[in-house]
Amino acid sequence: MEKKKFPWGRTFLVGFGFFGISILWPIFNQWVPLILQAGNPGFKTNIPNFVGFGIGPALAMFIMTWDNIINIFVQPWVGNRSDHTWNRFGRRKPWILLGLPIALVGFISIPLAQSVLAVAVFIMVTNVGMALFRSPVVSWLGDLFLPEQRSKANGVINLMGGAAGVLSYVLGGLIFNAFGRMGPFVAGAVAMTVALAAVLIWVKEPKERLGKHTEDEDSSGAVKGLVPNLKAVFSNQDKSALFILLAIFCWFTGFNAIETGLSSFAVFDLGIAPGKASIVASIANLSFLAFCIPSGILAGRLGRKRTILYGVFALTLIFLISFFLVKGLISFIIILVLVGFFWSWVNVNSLPLVYDHGDEKRIGAYTGLYYFFSQTAAVLGPTLGGLLVERIHFNYKVLFIFGAVFLFLAFLSMLKVKDRAHEEKMKLDAGVGASSSTSE
Repeated sequence: MEKKKFPWGRTFLVGFGFFGISILWPIFNQWVPLILQAGNPGFKTNIPNFVGFGIGPALAMFIMTWDNIINIFVQPWVGNRSDHTWNRFGRRKPWILLGLPIALVGFISIPLAQSVLAVAVFIMVTNVGMALFRSPVVSWLGDLFLPEQRSKANGVINLMGGAAGVLSYVLGGLIFNAFGRMGPFVAGAVAMTVALAAVLIWVKEPKERLGKHTEDEDSSGAVKGLVPNLKAVFSNQDKSALFILLAIFCWFTGFNAIETGLSSFAVFDLGIAPGKASIVASIANLSFLAFCIPSGILAGRLGRKRTILYGVFALTLIFLISFFLVKGLISFIIILVLVGFFWSWVNVNSLPLVYDHGDEKRIGAYTGLYYFFSQTAAVLGPTLGGLLVERIHFNYKVLFIFGAVFLFLAFLSMLKVKDRAHEEKMKLDAGVGASSSTSE
């Protein structure tokens, strides 16, 4: 059988959708916690000439989870609905057109807020807008690529997301130093608009998914809604889908707690200036970016399960070591390099592994389930992490232990997952090898 050529051009074009999403969140995660907490007398170090609202870590970290709370309910619904949306704009594009303007208005308004209530409202508006189109954009991975192409395609897409993260952190820090806290938000909004305009114009959505089912076939007998989809996963005799979703929940609980607290750890614990801390944080994204495509290729050789297992185990050790060894800028940079490197092994291959155990007719629904578990974790992780920080005398370093515990739980859950796609590939390769020897 002739092997299909990998569609590099289409993949990079689709990657602009994830680039647009990923340009916003690093700015949000870097600056919003500082806006919320600056001025709190509990911190050893504070930020000169930076007016904030002085709230504590637990409340600040909880506010940072609002997008995830919204996503728990909105993204599974939107993902499922976008499976059955089709109008003159396409299947997924209408959701971008709906959510983008809402997100832009909320995001640009955050640094202008003059009270805690106002900043809370603008954060909420941003979160709702983003939730309306993230799941549909990510569902293009299932719509436009064959199963055997998805790890490599997701590597490219995550490469674009990593590039966006680097730009957000580095340019965000430089723009903050030059123009103040309004600058990164305006720059991020412009960049997100340009990137998403590119996919709206140039990504072609086929009504029939690549090599799969038509819209009519999709709608017949499809399971609708979050609860029926969850029941289908729990009742399935093969529990691999359940265990991969539980693993996703565990590693995102740990990783999101650390990611959300990273800027606070750098500024309040290590005493790094905010602009410099933003630039330093880009190192993890640079490392992630460098290995996105290789990690997709690696999964093609080792299998998605084994690649993820190695990555999760390595991250568990790194977070444990970080608690004891990160005491200054150099050790912080080394850890960020290692975290970005091994996080690519996990993040690039997790959604394709979910699709391997899902239903090709309901790509949006399974994307929604992925986000239900990851976003529930992203609520629990930072919230519990913030409470822990307050109990340990405002010390953000404790988040590394918290993260290590949940990454190890993810490792245990991943041991129960079957790598069906890799097993089938190995059988196919063995069959091809046997037939070749026979013909000789």
